[in-house]
Amino acid sequence: MDEDRFARLEQRVRRLEDELEITRLIASYGPLVDAGAAGAVAQLWTEDGEYDVEGWHMRSRADVHAMVESAAHRSLIEAGCSHFLGPAQIVVDGDAALAVCESLLVRRADAGFRVWRAGANRFQLTRTPRGWRITHRVTRALDGAAAARDLLRATVAGA
Repeated sequence: MDEDRFARLEQRVRRLEDELEITRLIASYGPLVDAGAAGAVAQLWTEDGEYDVEGWHMRSRADVHAMVESAAHRSLIEAGCSHFLGPAQIVVDGDAALAVCESLLVRRADAGFRVWRAGANRFQLTRTPRGWRITHRVTRALDGAAAARDLLRATVAGA
């Protein structure tokens, strides 16, 4: 195998490994947050990572930890819920990445479950010595307003 071909193969494998690691990181959010594992959820972010969701802008890993420990979040998980993040579209550019996916928050209600919230999510990630971490996450409700559609459209178009 010539050197150029080998280098291209290495690049492809690295991109696939990066995408798989990011996919696993995003997929781990739901089970961890539903388990109330505040420390593990917070570790998905960089130390100064942000999470911007309507009405709540967390500006650090400590803020994400506090959100999971909050009375509001505790009441969700104690009543029964599932945070489900769908498959993400991921674009890796060196040590930075962008991912977009939709999410559902399902809550126990009456004798079953109901979708309580559907969201559009945009993640900016960075490669760290400990693996990929979230530097900025924006979530907007898919409630018909332009904000969520614009968030998805801009990310998909950027890919």
